[in-house]
Amino acid sequence: MKPLKPLLIFSPLVGSTQHHINNSKHLAQELTEVMIEEDEIFNSHDVVSLFTNIPIEDSLTVITSRLQEDNDLKNRTLLDIDDIMELLKFVLTTTYFTFRGIIYQQRFGAAMGSPVSPIVANLYLEFLEQKAIASAPLECKPRLWKRYVDDVLEIVKQDQVENLTQHLNSSDPAGTIKFTYEKEYENKIPFLDSLIIRKPDGSVKLLVYRKPTHTDQYLHFDSHHPVHQKLGIIRTLFDRMNSIVTMDADRNTEEANITSALSRCGYPKWSFNQVKKKMKENKKVTSKKKENTMESKGFVVVPYVAGLSERVSKVFKEFGINTAMKPHTSLRQLLVHPKDQVDKLKVANCVYEISCSNCDHTYIGETGRCFGTRLKEHRKETEKITQQRKNFTRQSHRESKNELSKSAIADHAVKLNHIIDWTQPKIIDREPDTNNRRIREAIWIRRRGNQIINRDEGTHQLSHVYDPVIKQNRPSRGQSV
Repeated sequence: MKPLKPLLIFSPLVGSTQHHINNSKHLAQELTEVMIEEDEIFNSHDVVSLFTNIPIEDSLTVITSRLQEDNDLKNRTLLDIDDIMELLKFVLTTTYFTFRGIIYQQRFGAAMGSPVSPIVANLYLEFLEQKAIASAPLECKPRLWKRYVDDVLEIVKQDQVENLTQHLNSSDPAGTIKFTYEKEYENKIPFLDSLIIRKPDGSVKLLVYRKPTHTDQYLHFDSHHPVHQKLGIIRTLFDRMNSIVTMDADRNTEEANITSALSRCGYPKWSFNQVKKKMKENKKVTSKKKENTMESKGFVVVPYVAGLSERVSKVFKEFGINTAMKPHTSLRQLLVHPKDQVDKLKVANCVYEISCSNCDHTYIGETGRCFGTRLKEHRKETEKITQQRKNFTRQSHRESKNELSKSAIADHAVKLNHIIDWTQPKIIDREPDTNNRRIREAIWIRRRGNQIINRDEGTHQLSHVYDPVIKQNRPSRGQSV
């Protein structure tokens, strides 16, 4: 059974109004023929804390109505509307988070970071903006209204900005959606990453907007990243320039700014020439060439190791498999920890390590349950067998040496008369998928070599072909990935 993908159900509903824009490129296209009168002004409105102020019940009502009007819904899902809305309501009303060890429930609004929140917010604002524009008094009705999520650009009479803002702030039935505004200043107004400039004749031109705090600091060319990612930065900046900037002279200035900024970050001249050449070639690509492109047979993500990952990617490409590369360790992973750290005993879906206090041997295991539950089972089994053998005679002890208990840890403790360190267990890896977690367990067992308590190499039978790579990257005891 395929997993339910709510974004595929709701995404087609977004953006069906004339007021919606997809990005800065779309905005530039919409402003191409715009002329602004002397008594008019560019103004932008911003919704205050949009996601957390969205009225959930009103949003559900709006979305239900939109689904009922959608004739294509049956082609995207077999669920009926009542089932879809029940699931959506459950998602929107069961948001919990932990702060300093206390569990809280979000009682109002949509969750920040949830993939469904932008869609719900967009659909509700589409309803709200249509209502607000239709009911606006004639004198403050905006002649242009273009919105990207919670940012709105409009053309309105110069003396009607406050009146329009008051009208917008009274349009939400729940009273939670509020707008702030920013007027154009010296015939300029920033919107998204565009700087909109009103020319003397009333026409409009656009430049790339950079905030005053912008530092021109980009990924340095000497950093440990694939070359195609560095070239991608150049291509992205050039694409933005070509999409937003409307006049040739301004485009030349922007290109000079990009080249200067990236050159200071170590980008050589050949990298700019290569990107420009590739961009020209892409414009000339014919549909015939596209048809000859090999169909992708899969997609894999590999950690980036300079020189090695490129060769691996090339091999995958020969078999029609696309690859993406990611850094193995980043500064963000090392330094940024915005969420409360979860008690390791409450962590599930992990590979763990339990050490012996009397020798350098360790036990490697995996569990899909809470680690604390599995640890208690190990300890209970070990203490049970230890207690039983305290009452053995010498003959019983000799006979028991050839017996195996259910727990390899218990056997190690009892037969060698060693003490297991239950106070310092470690989580050395995490993986939600059962098969992948068992592969990781097998890798960690192989990494530990002879310093292992386990009787076997894990549930997954890992091929010894990987031994040279595993041994080359063998961590010390207790070290995690």
